[in-house]
Amino acid sequence: MEESSRRKSSRKGDKDPFCVLHKLPSGDTPYVRAKHAQLVEKDPEVAIVLFWKAINAGDRVDSALKDMAVVMKQLDRTEEAIEAIKSFRSLCSKQAQESLDNVLIDLYKKCGRIDEQIDLLKQKLRLIYQGEAFNGKPTKTARSHGKKFQVSIKQETSRILGNLGWAYMQKSNYMAAEVVYKKAQMIDPDANKACNLALCLIKQARNTEARSILNEVLQSNIPGSEDYKAQNRAQELMLEVEPRWLPPSTKMKIARFDLEDDLIDGLEKLLNEWAPSRTKRLPIFEEISSYRNQLAC
Repeated sequence: MEESSRRKSSRKGDKDPFCVLHKLPSGDTPYVRAKHAQLVEKDPEVAIVLFWKAINAGDRVDSALKDMAVVMKQLDRTEEAIEAIKSFRSLCSKQAQESLDNVLIDLYKKCGRIDEQIDLLKQKLRLIYQGEAFNGKPTKTARSHGKKFQVSIKQETSRILGNLGWAYMQKSNYMAAEVVYKKAQMIDPDANKACNLALCLIKQARNTEARSILNEVLQSNIPGSEDYKAQNRAQELMLEVEPRWLPPSTKMKIARFDLEDDLIDGLEKLLNEWAPSRTKRLPIFEEISSYRNQLAC
């Protein structure tokens, strides 16, 4: 069957088997042709040109802008993708803004714009505790590898905190990363964030605390601990916390802790609302509030 015949069939309302096979939208619009170039012809440069045409024509702008940014990232045109999202996201619906933020955060991460990544992650956290995330709903539908699944606001909060903690670690702000990871573990604990928390403590020469957390992972007491990658990472980190001598003059320079008061207050409010989830918390994940009097915000 020729391509034109397939598209004519789709316009009559029939489900095109070719489109179903390749998970393509039906029709003959710039966006459909862009997806065909991206997924079938494997020609990202042509796909980008067609995505631009779709945006200019008002054809599925939400999807066209997001998909174009993803293709640009694959071609290492990350800075261009960032500017495209910033310039044209005003054309997108309110419902698309969260997914565009997620793409933007990923782009900032790829090109090393850590400060902007941190600012956007904090903004997403504020939307959560102000009740504006997920368009005010407790869950949202997400997609991964072609499969749909439900994500709760708790899971999303923990995920964002995990990303924020990792961003702080890239700036060697281990105290801020520690606090963020501990909050994430209070909400939705997992082995990956536990290992990251242990690494934060190792970087602060607090090996005894790190060892306790790593033992919990190695004993499979934290969700996700059964994964072999988590076990391998915990074992590697455990090698770093063996007793070792440090000169008395060695001092650790602690980076400025810069979580704003309003962000901390908002997260504390959420934790209070989600109090039952604290029963899942391990003893090592002690209350964070005591840090606020010790840190210069």
